[in-house]
Amino acid sequence: MPNLPETMTAIAIREPGGPDVLESRRIPRPHPGHGEILIKVAAAGVNRPDTIQRMGLYPPPPGAPETPGLEVAGEVVAAGPGVSMWKAGDKVCALVGGGGYAEYCLAHETHTLPVPQGLSMTEAAALPETFFTVWTNVFERGGLKAGETFLVHGGSSGIGTTAIQLARLFGAKVIATAGSAEKCAACLKLGADAAINYRDADFVAETKRLTDGRGADVILDMVGGDYIARNIQVAATGGRIVSIAFLNGPTAEVNFLPVMLKRLTLTGSTLRPRSIEEKAALARALREKVWPPIEAGRIKPLIDTVFPLADAAKAHALMEKSSHIGKIILTV
Repeated sequence: MPNLPETMTAIAIREPGGPDVLESRRIPRPHPGHGEILIKVAAAGVNRPDTIQRMGLYPPPPGAPETPGLEVAGEVVAAGPGVSMWKAGDKVCALVGGGGYAEYCLAHETHTLPVPQGLSMTEAAALPETFFTVWTNVFERGGLKAGETFLVHGGSSGIGTTAIQLARLFGAKVIATAGSAEKCAACLKLGADAAINYRDADFVAETKRLTDGRGADVILDMVGGDYIARNIQVAATGGRIVSIAFLNGPTAEVNFLPVMLKRLTLTGSTLRPRSIEEKAALARALREKVWPPIEAGRIKPLIDTVFPLADAAKAHALMEKSSHIGKIILTV
């Protein structure tokens, strides 16, 4: 790896705590192992799991870097033994187990995708974590089909804005919940058929009204808490409820009789601990089914704010304020 520095700037977590514990440090540059590529990072996505890791509640899986950051876009500068899919100079974006908030980042070659034609590096960095998450949870676990009704909570988040666009692309009716008129308007602009301001209306009653009492076939939930029981109430017969986060807590008192009577499926998943093979299968599905419509301009990630890497603390503060619409990105 000629002409590459042996150290790099990365964001470290000084100790568990608030955004102010994030600080820039010089650390050794990683070297790619078998099946890995080294990416010179141009941009990295900021995601809710990063903030949970910063608080000490979501440790990296074994072997993953302590540096936060689960998705990057940039240029391949080196490849480890056994790599056949990429070469130096390729422009890529990748799902990574950690290490994204840095000048250089390792990625497994099979978890890497080309930067779609027509997208900037900043936009490409907004793709991997959210698109992998939405694809596996909405379409694989949730089995969303054309003609079904899809209810997504947190519709203005990075996950939500992606889910709205993909569900519409594949022919579903989309209902989104969000916490302000501005956020609801953004959901509608992205293609949602309806947007419910949960501060002003009961999403259970509104969703039933919008579906003539039938309810939602697939529900994507990142709220938890009292939403767990309410999702069961609003699910259609044969509905699938998919949990991916618990901003309001993972516990709830639930009446399971409707689960039985409506033949519901309650499921969920995490992405970071999955095997290399599972993530590789998701990457292949996205490249086949989602990358073409992205390159055709039918889907585009929504970017809220871009910060320089040194301002990672400001990016986390914005994430936790929850005033953003779409993705928050760090540029290197």
